[in-house]
Amino acid sequence: MGTNDWPDDEKPRERLRNLGPDVLSDAELLALLLRSGIKGRDVVAFSRDLLSSFGGFRGLLNADWSGLQKTMGLGPAKTASVLAVIEIARRYLREEIMGKSFVKEPQCVLNYLNADLRDRKKELFKVLFLNKASRILGEKTLFSGTIDQTAVHPREIIKESLERNAAALVLVHNHPSGRAEPSREDRELTKKLEILCRDMSIKILDHIIIADNSFFSFREQGLL
Repeated sequence: MGTNDWPDDEKPRERLRNLGPDVLSDAELLALLLRSGIKGRDVVAFSRDLLSSFGGFRGLLNADWSGLQKTMGLGPAKTASVLAVIEIARRYLREEIMGKSFVKEPQCVLNYLNADLRDRKKELFKVLFLNKASRILGEKTLFSGTIDQTAVHPREIIKESLERNAAALVLVHNHPSGRAEPSREDRELTKKLEILCRDMSIKILDHIIIADNSFFSFREQGLL
């Protein structure tokens, strides 16, 4: 029996319309996105199987195209829908931090950074650009790969900062290993950038490392 044959008070779409999205289970919410199941499994059962296979929404929404395509029943259309939702969520959180004060509302910034970087499979180096009031003007991922002095080019960071008229920066990168502690290269790079940016009247407010379920702040640890 497909979901179209279910009583109205059990159909995910009708339940959402009548009761609101917060009452739906994870499987029901995913079912509304996928829209159809596979042979022998209605869409809710199929969604429940997917969530179990990927370890919940976190695993599912951090899979890439190839990883999703290996799952039986996830064709190009369903895969595209899942990846689109991931990007919509990231862009929503990015919009939320624009104009926010990094000093006064750090948790909002950390929520975005966690969502964007926590489960990435490779290291990304991101910069938040701030005005004199420490409000976020924008952000950009500038480098990818191992964080060292050959991978991260200070001149590119300074160039981008000047183009955006930034008075301060927050440096951010992730550790796919799951450990948030900075490496020797992280410390050396931070110190080098701090000196170079100071010469350009640009202040580095923090360098944040995002790991699995933790983060490391150079500012909180007295390293900036």
